[in-house]
Parts: sequence; structure tokens; C-alpha cells
Amino acid sequence: MTLASMARKYEPRQVAQTKVATSAMIASLAAEGYDTVSAPFGEALVNLAKKDERIVGLSADLSKYTDLHVFANAMPDRFYQMGMAEQVLFSAAAGLAREGFIPFATTYAVFASRRAYDFIAMAIAEENLPVKVVCALPGLTTGYGPSHQATEDLTIFRGLPNMVIIDPCDADDVAGMVPAMVAHDGPVYARLLRGKVASVLTRHKPDYKFELGRAQMIREGRDVLVISSGIMTMRALDAATKLAADNVDVAVLHVPTIKPLDVATIAAEAGRGGRLVVTAENHTVNGGLGEAVAKELLLAGIAPKFRMIGLPDAFLEAGALPTLHDMYGLSVDKVAAQIKGWL
Repeated sequence: MTLASMARKYEPRQVAQTKVATSAMIASLAAEGYDTVSAPFGEALVNLAKKDERIVGLSADLSKYTDLHVFANAMPDRFYQMGMAEQVLFSAAAGLAREGFIPFATTYAVFASRRAYDFIAMAIAEENLPVKVVCALPGLTTGYGPSHQATEDLTIFRGLPNMVIIDPCDADDVAGMVPAMVAHDGPVYARLLRGKVASVLTRHKPDYKFELGRAQMIREGRDVLVISSGIMTMRALDAATKLAADNVDVAVLHVPTIKPLDVATIAAEAGRGGRLVVTAENHTVNGGLGEAVAKELLLAGIAPKFRMIGLPDAFLEAGALPTLHDMYGLSVDKVAAQIKGWL
């Protein structure tokens, strides 16, 4: 690195037309009006492990921050702390899977998708082993900046053969995805919402239950169809309520499984004429849900008016999450404004 490049590296980064509030580097996701569930992943894993002795847990020094500490406390003899060595974490998980276990390996999404990708690809995906990769801080769910914001993890893992990908919305999805992951005989990558997680979907659809590979209509609407995943389903539902006051009727189709994608349901809903179709995801607009949906609609000969809500093709700023979500268009107000502007 030259002296000039070092100087550029440590120059203050400029943000056009926006000032970042940094009063809180990390904040809870805004989920006003929703009940919350504590550590739904850890609790679901413990409940399932009581019935299935094949389940083991591994973490790279982040069990407390991936809710795997719940499992570690309940079943210490089936928990493996690998230290800050993600490549070793996933290699060990692959070895345990070869011996007949079902390993749940947890870390941050940036560390799995960037630091340990080759080990996941060669040791797990190529061998089609039943390792479950469960990763916290997906997309813009932390204010710690590019080193911790996994804004491109879906792009990376979508291109990996044999890998199933889950992007849960809430506590209902997180609790439901765990048994589905165990039942799937192959590798799974799941984005994780941890800590106090909102219960959203059953508020809007009381009979909602997570099903691997299936998209579900959570709210019907005549004017707009939002096809969303992860926390953006919560934001889409809240934006739909806001837009209803302006006589804009918004349908929300929740897509918790990014791969395999429920093409039949998406095509059927997008093919109903007259509606603006919008994808919404907590991920870069490159290579995630939006591009996957656009490809399938094009191949099916379906051509609605189509727009995408997602993160830009850029390294994002650090700061308070509410500020960042507003800046990058993921807040309820910004989602509603974008949809209204496109009509």
C-alpha cells in the first residue's frame, strides 16, 4: 500500500446530502406494536434437540450473539466452541455431518459468506452435507459499517449448488425454519434474527406457518403487489397499512425461502394484471430476491410494471439503525413513499 493510498483509506468518507446520526451505533429493529419473543432460534433448537440426538451446535466465539448460548447452556456436551476461526468451524461441522450428526454452525453472516466461503463450498456444499449455517447480522441489521453488514450474502450463496437459502421475517419464521432445516437432507444457509425478535406474520395471518420453499400471501391488495423477504416483509406490511389511509391497496407476498424460489406462486400473483409489482429485500439490489424474481418473470413471459426496493451497490455507512434504514430506503415511511411515487 502506498502512502497516497493509505491517506485515501483513512480520509473521512463523504455522504452526499445526508448527515448520519451516530448517537447509537446499534439499535433494535423498529417493530412498534408487535410482541417479541426472546431467542426464538436457540429455544427452537433446544426443543428439537431433546428429540433428536443427532443435533449439535458449533460457534466461532459468537454463541451469545447468535442465540446459540441457549443451546450451549441446555446441552453443553453437544456444543463446540471453535474460537475465532470460521474456516475451522465449518470444516469441523462438515466432519461431524460425515459422522451422522446434524450440525448447526453459527457466526455473523459476513464471516460465513466472505471469510469462510471456500470451506463452505468445498467441504459442505459440494459434498451435499446436512450442515446448517445460521448467521446473525444479515443485511442492514447492524450499524457497525461494512465490516459487519452482510449486504451481499444472498448473492454469494445463491450461486452455490445444493445450498438452500432462508431469509426469515420474524420469530414465527425463525422458530418454524429450525425443524424444516433438520428435515432437509442437505446444506442450508439461514439469515438469523436474534435477541428479542418481533412476532409479525401471525398478527396479520393467524394461521401462518413457515414452509420450506413456499411463498405465502400475507395481505391481499388490488393496486400493488410487494414480493418481500426477511424484515422487509414486516416493513411492507406496515407500509401497506400506512398507504391504505391514502386509498392505496397493497398486497404482500412473503418469500422466506430465496432458494429454491417458489416460482409458481410468484408468477401466479405477478401475472394478475393491473398491479405494480415491487420486490423488497434487506440486501443489495444485485443478485438477491429482486433479481431472482425479475429473471423468473421474464422467463415466464410476465411483464408487469416492476420496481425494486433494496440496498444500493455500495459499502454502507455506520451509524444508528433508524437513521441508516431511512437513508437507504428500508424504513416504513421510505417504503411507503417509494411505492406511492411509482404509482
